[in-house]
Formats: sequence, structure tokens, C-alpha cells
Amino acid sequence: MSYTEVPGARVPIRMWADPATVEPVALRQLQNVTTLPWVQGLAVMPDVHFGKGATVGSVIAMRGAVCPAAVGVDIGCGMSAVRTSLRAEDLPGDLSRLRRKIEDAIPVGFAMHDDPVDPVRLHGLPTAGWDDFWGRFQGVAEAVKFRQGRALKQMGTLGSGNHFVELCVDTSGSVWLMLHSGSRNIGKELAEYHIGQAQKLAHNQNLVDRDLAVFIADTPQMAAYRHDLFWAQEYARHNREIMMALFKDVIRKELKKAKPTFEPEISCHHNYVAEERYEGVDLLVTRKGAIRAGGGEYGIIPGSMGTGSYIVRGLGNEDSFNSASHGAGRRMSRNAAKKRFSAEDLAHQTRGVECRKDSGVVDEIPAAYKPIEQVMEQQRDLVEVVAHLKQVICVKG
Repeated sequence: MSYTEVPGARVPIRMWADPATVEPVALRQLQNVTTLPWVQGLAVMPDVHFGKGATVGSVIAMRGAVCPAAVGVDIGCGMSAVRTSLRAEDLPGDLSRLRRKIEDAIPVGFAMHDDPVDPVRLHGLPTAGWDDFWGRFQGVAEAVKFRQGRALKQMGTLGSGNHFVELCVDTSGSVWLMLHSGSRNIGKELAEYHIGQAQKLAHNQNLVDRDLAVFIADTPQMAAYRHDLFWAQEYARHNREIMMALFKDVIRKELKKAKPTFEPEISCHHNYVAEERYEGVDLLVTRKGAIRAGGGEYGIIPGSMGTGSYIVRGLGNEDSFNSASHGAGRRMSRNAAKKRFSAEDLAHQTRGVECRKDSGVVDEIPAAYKPIEQVMEQQRDLVEVVAHLKQVICVKG
């Protein structure tokens, strides 16, 4: 489908979802965003749903300003995927041991490494710029600096919520490694600190929603935010790289008879800011629950823990600011899912997947998400499908 333009806004709201199916509270958020005088345009992805300040699944292009809530508190959250030389028939019939080995290698939930991971010791992991990256931590907000020790130990960890590590098989029988995570607690604390700083600024005192507070270009506050934002985005990328290296090590050891090899990684943020140019105008583009889908660029669009995921190639549609959805998108809140579904429902809906099936992850049940096939159909003019993956192991936080 092509987009629908939502009427009544100050600037165009181009929506790749049926407006009738979008929560009224999310529609109000979209309208609220357009009241900001710096907004050039707004693209809404088919997985759109209510979020804090700005909706999840929205792409906001601003002139000379950026809204931290339009990035999200998990700065740099995103996906990585790797196609392997393995075939489905190389996998053991019982996948429980392999799942346990993955969980042993990659801490999940609130867990972290006992000691910081040394990237030099990980097979094939590039380490150029590692010292410079950590050196730049000295320039982050003073209120967050004391968290460096924790940030070091959380590097290479999954976290909780909708983050996951999966072993998948595509429709041709090839085995893939895939994972989803972001900048962990350090990114969250930096985001919350800067949202609080923005809310104190004079130009943000009469907003329709105080969570839409912005930083303006060429101010000390914007400079401080940009430093911390881009550092956190880099942390998220390194976090995924280390987890993928740990994941590969598990596969090499557990399936050594098959002598697995790995293709180059596909990696994409879906909570981030980028400097881009459209119609001759330099813009700051925030993608909150959206990936970049420039012409020929690879991306990853996951479904839920019981459905499939897609490797895609962008079509470079500038009406969407070269963007596409970041996943299936929730159709009910976590609390609603816990009230409606049981562990038995979860077990039924994840049949055939080696994963947790207890009450602690019922909020991630597939029925809490929109059908991924519908989401993909709604963005046929944004991406083309390269591979369709189905998980056989899913590790959740």
C-alpha cells in the first residue's frame, strides 16, 4: 500500500497504516508532534503504537532541533543478523542444550558479565577505536559518569523486555543468528537525564505535551545531548557486536563437526537520530521504532517470539524519509497481555520453538503483537523481502 495522509495537521502526516486501526491516544500523539514549529514532516510506520511523548513507529524530521522522546529511552536499540553456512539438518533434534549454552554465554535480564568482556579475546571482532570510544565516555553528563563500571560489565548483555537472541532457519533451509538489544541501562539513564534537561528550557514551557521538549541547534544543551546521544548509539552497536561474537563462539563449539562459517553481519538501529537531507533541506531525523530503508540498504524486521522475521532491502522511498517499520508492533500493552493470557497460551503459541514458556514472559506472547505479515504488506513500497526467517530457538530476558 502507499501512505494515507492524515488531515488537520500543520505539516504532512504520511501514514503506512490504516488510521482506523491506530489507537486514538497514538493519533493524538502524532497530532501533538506536528505542533512543534521545528517539524518538517512526519512518517508513520505500519507498526505504530502509543509511546512516551512520541509514538513508537514514527519518523520525525526536524529543522535545527531534536526531541529526545522521539528517539526513545533505549538509545540505539536495534537488530543484528548473520547468515551461516549451516543448514537446518545440521541442527540437533533437541535444541535445549544449545539454548542453555547461549544463555550461559550472554547474560539476560538484569544480569551482567562478572568482568568486562575483552573484545581482543573474541574471534573476528574488530577492535579499532575501542579505546577512543571509552575515552569519549569522559565527556558524557556528569550525572551519569558514575555508571561507567556498570556500563562496562553490561556491554555484551541482552537486557529484558522485547530483547531477544534467536537461532532461525529461512525458507531455503539456511540457519541464521539474530539478536535485538540496545544501549542497556547507560543509554536509558542518558536519555532520561537529557529529557529532564530539555523540559527545564524556556522554549519548552508551553508545549501541548511536556514530553515533547526539544533541544535547539547551536546551544550548549544541544551540543551536550548530541555528544551523549551519538556515544550511546555507538555503545548499542558495540553491545550487539559483542553479543553476536559470543553467539558465534557458542555455535562454533556446539556444532563444530559442521564447521560453521558466517557471512558479514547485517545491523540496523531502530531508535536513533541521523543527519539527512531531503528536498534540499538539512534535517535531524529521529526514528523511534523504525529502521532506515534507503535504496539497497539492508534491514531487519522481526515478528514476535512465535512468528517469523524478515531480512529486507530498502526501496529508498523519500515520502517515508527512507524508513520502514522496526517490527510487528504491539497491539496491546504488557499489562493487558498478562491479564488476558496464561503460560499455557504462551506454550501453545510458541509451539515448535525452544524458548521460555513461563508466566515471566507472557507479556511477550505472539498475540500481543500485530501480525507481521500484515505489517509487511502495508509497506511494500518501502522495502523488498530478501529472506523470511522462522526462529527455532528464542532466548528472552
